[in-house]
Amino acid sequence: MMGLLDQLRDAISTGGVEVIDLTAPLTSSTPILQLPEPFANTIPFQLEEISRYDEKGPAWYWNNIHTGEHTGTHLDVPVHWVSGKDGHDVSQVPIKTLVAPAVVIDVSGPVAGDDDFLLEIDDVKRWEAEHGALPDGGWLLVRSGWSTRSDDAASFLNEAHSPGMSAECAKWLAEETPLTGVGVETVGTDAGAAHSFDPPFPCHNFMLGAGKHGLTQLRNLESLPPTGTMLVVSPLPIVGGSGSPARVLALVER
Repeated sequence: MMGLLDQLRDAISTGGVEVIDLTAPLTSSTPILQLPEPFANTIPFQLEEISRYDEKGPAWYWNNIHTGEHTGTHLDVPVHWVSGKDGHDVSQVPIKTLVAPAVVIDVSGPVAGDDDFLLEIDDVKRWEAEHGALPDGGWLLVRSGWSTRSDDAASFLNEAHSPGMSAECAKWLAEETPLTGVGVETVGTDAGAAHSFDPPFPCHNFMLGAGKHGLTQLRNLESLPPTGTMLVVSPLPIVGGSGSPARVLALVER
């Protein structure tokens, strides 16, 4: 009898399980959240060549990397926000959070007509009525279609006009559902206008304050079904880190 891992290996090799990369490439042009003065901003991603088959290293090529924890497709953990400052860092994220079920709610239709669209509790409850309960210890991925803008930083950042969720929805997801986190296609888990919400940046405030997590700048969510995805999130285990760029993969049964 084949073991479960043997079955998974065979399913991947024969196409019974498709592995979909949800990660945006990480380059010097990767869009980064821009905060107004006097707040400090993260640096753009940069490669610094150490050697490339030359006198500094005749047989090898390698680089130093310069980046922020919250650059590109990345994971937010509780200590990223003041409400979660006593929570865990990125090296302490439970493994069951990094390999967990995921569901997808599609709001790309309303977002196409409203850059400032906000997900509401009723939207999620309607989704549950059709597809079942949110997964215990799993992820809610919000498909907005925003990743189609990711090659144009100005359009992607859009002068702080980007979709997100209402403060009421963020609080409800954090406190009343069994989710471990939410994932989005935008530069951050909050809406572009969330600085003006009460409280400001409610997704960060409530989710991270509840010991939960965020994933940002995902892509290819249109390739995922509403339910049945297994998510694999691979951040760097930075001791004391508030987050990390991450490779995010989805396993989908076909």
